[in-house]
Amino acid sequence: MTRLKSSFRDLVKVLIVFTVCTCVFYMALRMVHEEYERQHRYDPPGGTAVKVYQPVDQPWTDRLSIFFRLGE
Repeated sequence: MTRLKSSFRDLVKVLIVFTVCTCVFYMALRMVHEEYERQHRYDPPGGTAVKVYQPVDQPWTDRLSIFFRLGE
């Protein structure tokens, strides 16, 4: 009977440690998520940034052939 009690006590200890570690990990992930949520990802770039993309007006048939070739 004492062996069963000892095994049960060890199981409870492992479950408690697992639960605490899971909660700490979850809270850490939430803190990192909140930090990244506060960043403004879509601000215009500062400094000497240069726009390199200039869309070209193409006929729809060319766009369709590119779509079928590349699968985009």
